[in-house]
Amino acid sequence: MSYPYQIKSYDEYKEVYKKSIQDPEGFWGDIAKNFAWRKKWDKVLEWNFSEPNVKWFQGGKLNITENCLDRHLEKLGDKPAIIWEPNNPEDHSRTITYKQLYNKVCQFANVLKNNGVKKGDRVCIYMGMIPELAIAVLACARIGAIHSVIFGGFSAQSIADRLQDAKAEFIVTCDGAFRGAKDIPLKSVIDDALIACPFVKKVIVYTRTRTPISMIKGRDVWWEDEILKVESQGDQTCDAEEMDAEDMLFILYTSGSTGKPKGVVHTCAGYMIYTTYTFVNVFQYKPGEIHFCTADIGWITGHSYIVYGPLSAGATSLMFEGIPTWPDAGRFWDIVDKFRVNILYTAPTAIRSLMGFGLDPLKGKNLSSLRVLGTVGEPINEEAWHWYDEHIGKKKCPIVDTWWQTETGGTMISNLAGITPAKPSFATLPMPGVEPIFVDENGKEIEGNSVGGNLCIKQPWPSIIRTTYGDHERCRTNYFATYPNLYFTGDGALRDENGFYRITGRVDDVLNVSGHRIGTAEVENAINMHSGVVESAVVGYPHDIKGQGIYAYVIYTGHHSDDDLARKDISATVARIIGPIARPDKIQFVKGLPKTRSGKIMRRILRKIAEGELKNLGDTTTLLDPGVVEEIKGGKL
Repeated sequence: MSYPYQIKSYDEYKEVYKKSIQDPEGFWGDIAKNFAWRKKWDKVLEWNFSEPNVKWFQGGKLNITENCLDRHLEKLGDKPAIIWEPNNPEDHSRTITYKQLYNKVCQFANVLKNNGVKKGDRVCIYMGMIPELAIAVLACARIGAIHSVIFGGFSAQSIADRLQDAKAEFIVTCDGAFRGAKDIPLKSVIDDALIACPFVKKVIVYTRTRTPISMIKGRDVWWEDEILKVESQGDQTCDAEEMDAEDMLFILYTSGSTGKPKGVVHTCAGYMIYTTYTFVNVFQYKPGEIHFCTADIGWITGHSYIVYGPLSAGATSLMFEGIPTWPDAGRFWDIVDKFRVNILYTAPTAIRSLMGFGLDPLKGKNLSSLRVLGTVGEPINEEAWHWYDEHIGKKKCPIVDTWWQTETGGTMISNLAGITPAKPSFATLPMPGVEPIFVDENGKEIEGNSVGGNLCIKQPWPSIIRTTYGDHERCRTNYFATYPNLYFTGDGALRDENGFYRITGRVDDVLNVSGHRIGTAEVENAINMHSGVVESAVVGYPHDIKGQGIYAYVIYTGHHSDDDLARKDISATVARIIGPIARPDKIQFVKGLPKTRSGKIMRRILRKIAEGELKNLGDTTTLLDPGVVEEIKGGKL
């Protein structure tokens, strides 16, 4: 399979980029011709950012799974679509060809239909990183059901919130999941979540860990039994549902600056075209290569660059169940060596954590198959970039530093591997079709180079967020209301003398912990639910491994005098309400919080104290009680 839209040189990038900004409809219309459509679109783009209302390829009819599976069967049927490496290196890996994946997706699509799932229904998927997770995602898309994947580390409360918001009546899960040395009891977490969700009709359970679980008659069914029923019915195929270009494909919940998670909605055609286009160009993918994205499909990176982008491009995608440090810190390198991986796409957090183990885990590992390295989730610091370049890429592999978000659907700013220049810790240049702009606090554009500002995007790209599920006003106020007629990313950035972009991090109340976005309000709500807590304020601070750590200032009136135990209790409360990923790294007990006279907590001051900048706190005279600041400084952890 060749890619007529693959950019081959820096000059070509400049030419293509110019065309994409001047004539987005002509540009994306040409790209879209490379995909399988049931009916061609009537209009490429209609948009305004004030409502916001964005529509791509209106009138076009298609099914994304025909692009990911059916169209490859003739030429690539026997080629591996997914290679799966289990958590335990002693267990067998699995290779699933395009033909086998097509058959499995059709089979499970029929299982969903047998269990009452129809076009437009929401299906929650809560599974470990096994091929059946990708199969379930694609089976939903095949019949026009809307999938909502929830990361296997979220708590019962977090799942219940998401189920209630999406009104998801169907769940696909596993008995349990393996992750490093841990067994995660997925089904029992689902059972706890369902106490608050009586509207759920069916739970389909895949056997992975053989953990004893409860199965409720009439509601819970085994994946394997349901497959046998489909096999006994004879017909193994499942016609793909015809979808409108703007029909909903999936909902993915992301942390907001309020406590309630928000369901980011992506639609069929634009998302497919943009993820495939960016996959092929950013990684400069060559047919036959093995692409290893280490993300979890519970996050957008897994949706876009393990499932949809690679499969639509006819690529081979490697899926890994485990973690980089188990059974030892050489696990990634073993996988690269074992499968002759060509492209490795991982998070700066993982790289920093592996750096801490030194070079011993690399001994005897053959990494010569690697051609491209990539990073995702947060800006990569220079030290980690150089370590990755030197010890993993042996200074022969371009590193693509990709910046994008759940809401953008695909990579927005990145160098193209070996084609456009790279610069350590810079995402560098925008993708074709993406027009970044800097504005100051008042929304005035900051022009030229060697400047910084709040990063916005001027016009829509095909995989832009369409709405937040069930609450369009929230989408408008979050992304389109801060600066009129612009999409506001929530990130600050710098542009150097060459026009290369460097992302400096969040400017709103959202933390980026190990590449995962967590709202400060969400963590505060969870802390405040602990019985001894009066009030709390949460900020981020620089963390050697995670990029950002969570620093909590807590007013606590609990009775036991053991502060350490109190901290552990609060952490356990957060883990139960949100999940272990949101546990605070530091909890400082304080008598009061710095507030303005109107009662607003001055997080700017708390952030500076957490970062150790005790001298330059700015004006504190406007505070209700300036003395609080001195007390907090004195107790800094």
